[in-house]
Amino acid sequence: MKIVVVGGGIAGASAAYHLAGHSRSPDVTLVEAEAQLARHTTGRSAAQLILNYGEAPVRALTVASLPFLITPPEDLVDHRLLSPRSLLTVATEAQSPTLDRALAEGRAMDPSITEITMEEAVRRFPPLRPDRFIRAMLEPESSDIDVAGLHQAMIRGFRARGGAIAVSTRVDAARWRAGRGDWEIETTKGVLSADVVVDCAGAWGDVVAERAEVAPIGLAPLRRTAFTVASRWTDSQQWPLVADVDHSWYVKPDGSQFLCSPADEQPSEPCDAKAEEIDVALAIDRINNATSLEIRSVSSTWAGLRTFAPDRSMIIGPDPDRPQFVWCVGQGGTGIQTAPGAGRLTCDLLLDGEPGSAFDHCDLDLRRLLPDRFR
Repeated sequence: MKIVVVGGGIAGASAAYHLAGHSRSPDVTLVEAEAQLARHTTGRSAAQLILNYGEAPVRALTVASLPFLITPPEDLVDHRLLSPRSLLTVATEAQSPTLDRALAEGRAMDPSITEITMEEAVRRFPPLRPDRFIRAMLEPESSDIDVAGLHQAMIRGFRARGGAIAVSTRVDAARWRAGRGDWEIETTKGVLSADVVVDCAGAWGDVVAERAEVAPIGLAPLRRTAFTVASRWTDSQQWPLVADVDHSWYVKPDGSQFLCSPADEQPSEPCDAKAEEIDVALAIDRINNATSLEIRSVSSTWAGLRTFAPDRSMIIGPDPDRPQFVWCVGQGGTGIQTAPGAGRLTCDLLLDGEPGSAFDHCDLDLRRLLPDRFR
């Protein structure tokens, strides 16, 4: 079986890695429109492993991803992929009901989540303004994810399994040839043929589908802004990521800097996203009101597209109208932490027709992931 995976970000890398390792030994090619892999969203992620983040099916994929994230194959990594960093969520009096809901949902997924005093919150993140907030929630089992390390592990494993990678290879059209039972795929590097096309194109997921004459899902790329500022604290690297419970800003220690964001979701066309000055200014205002960081200038700015399905769950599996076209899109803000599980599930559904044993204990609701729900 010949399989072409479209998209060289973390979703495509994981899907290609798992497909190439299947017992059926398919011939797998990973194609990427850009000259380098993971140039867009994957390469701009401030990835944090948060067990209780996302819709229920997404959380199940996070659980299924933990074995790879915690103990990756030794031949694929040079160092660990996870580094401990707790998550601290704060709430004003008006936000207190929202924090109650977050605590209840979080504890159902991760019993280590607890409410702490504001005094303890300030001890953990000294710049917090205790007069602005009345409550705080701590998620001690959260971790930083080495995004580049994870992506490289998948690519290294894919190549070791005989997979082929073609960069600067944009898919311009794909036609299903019923008489031959395969795809004819027109790219900027020539024509490819495949038995199955796997769409891992992120913000361009619907674009790829339409070029293959498959009905789009209705994906929504949303721009998120980020920037870095210098830290004047010598021990800030050890501090937690801190955010408000309404997700209107966050600050994450990043070496000798802080990575900051307004946690915005601005609708966008699929593109090479750029930060807008107004969004950076909004984040600075929010963060300065919540903390004593006293941000006056930034070191660097960027933006990435987080792409969501209409119900904000992911879309994984064969298209019901064209089963030789398989979706793995709609990762939203969870694409890094779910990548091993999402890639495994894509492989299982394509080659085995059902989830494998990796999903036996993660309470997976497959109905809320399959593309059938939009047809």
